[in-house]
Amino acid sequence: MTVIDIPGSKSVTARALFLAAAAEGTTTLLRPLVSDDTEGFAEGLTALGYAVRREPDAWHIEGRPAGPGADTAEVYCRDGATTARFLPTLAAAGHGTYRFDASAQMRRRPLAPLTEALRTLGVDLRHGEKEGHHPLAVHAHGVKGGALTLDAGQSSQYLTALLMLGPLTAEGLDITVTDLVSEPYVEITLAMMRSFGAEIRQEGRTYRVAPTGYRARTYGIEPDASTASYFFAAAALEPGRSVTVPGLGTGALQGDLGFVEVLRRMGADVEITDTATTVRSTGTLRGLTVNMRDISDTMPTLAAIAPFADGPVRIEDVANTRVKECDRLDACAENLRRLGITVRTGPDWIEIHPGTPTGPAEIATHGDHRIVMSFAVTGLRAPGITFDDPGCVKKTFPDFHRVFDMFVRTP
Repeated sequence: MTVIDIPGSKSVTARALFLAAAAEGTTTLLRPLVSDDTEGFAEGLTALGYAVRREPDAWHIEGRPAGPGADTAEVYCRDGATTARFLPTLAAAGHGTYRFDASAQMRRRPLAPLTEALRTLGVDLRHGEKEGHHPLAVHAHGVKGGALTLDAGQSSQYLTALLMLGPLTAEGLDITVTDLVSEPYVEITLAMMRSFGAEIRQEGRTYRVAPTGYRARTYGIEPDASTASYFFAAAALEPGRSVTVPGLGTGALQGDLGFVEVLRRMGADVEITDTATTVRSTGTLRGLTVNMRDISDTMPTLAAIAPFADGPVRIEDVANTRVKECDRLDACAENLRRLGITVRTGPDWIEIHPGTPTGPAEIATHGDHRIVMSFAVTGLRAPGITFDDPGCVKKTFPDFHRVFDMFVRTP
């Protein structure tokens, strides 16, 4: 059995950085993810006037409940969607003028539901070029609060940003959601907010957030469940293989751990304890139809091993994967076809038929870390796979290639 230590969760690290910056006192984050996205978030906080001190396994953030320490700031969000959506929302609670921009990839990704909601709350927010996209400027004067309606059908991050803003408003927030994707990520948000002292009540599709502020604390970051999916998939794929990921057990916050239940349905042996999750190959992968709306970041992982199932694999309700770092649904289809696999797609689904991938082939990554890490798993059975941009894994797992190679070489 191979034991793999997975880096900290990107989703948890980003939320923890927001909450720490907003809290009264100094927060210590233990084992935060160190990657392009999280370093970009931390640098954004520094630009806004928050004190961030980074040690190898602990980051210390001095909270500022009244908002950014800087009156003006220019923040570059890199490729980070959490950075690009959370930091303007955090800045809105302060007082000053804050300008945000991002990479070309991030500029293409939508912001409109979030920025329209902030405007509903009275935030003076202006897009610099294309409406609903970066760059943008926030002319902040605090947020009174109130009630709003939000469509979070494209991204749960819109709802998360507004929920985390709630305790910083003068009167609290009532957010009614008309549509919501990736709901387990919102559950992460709610659990973490409460651990920092927030009070939230959920009444159907309405979230009522009290204006409590936040309290600093020491907070441990659990391993990234989305990143773990590549190792779980590899273990399920290779006969005689098994992998254990410590730190992801029955109490894990992240919904993407639910990917192992998909592997269980396909025939893998899965064991989840209080402290770890283990996946073992049984030598069989069955075809299936699965709704992945709530765990859509692991859709490419499943697509990458789907050709090796004994029947078609159909993944449904994943329209939101078309507005990630790239159109992941089309990217998976494109690359599987390059490998000679029969694939059908629709607006929110992909169906992959059994086949033997043929190489060599260069995978078109579209600069998307998850395309690289997913098709690295395909490469276990398809020699000759290369990537046009292998380094884009720096977004969430800079050391992925070395760690995955070590995993492959370990009996």
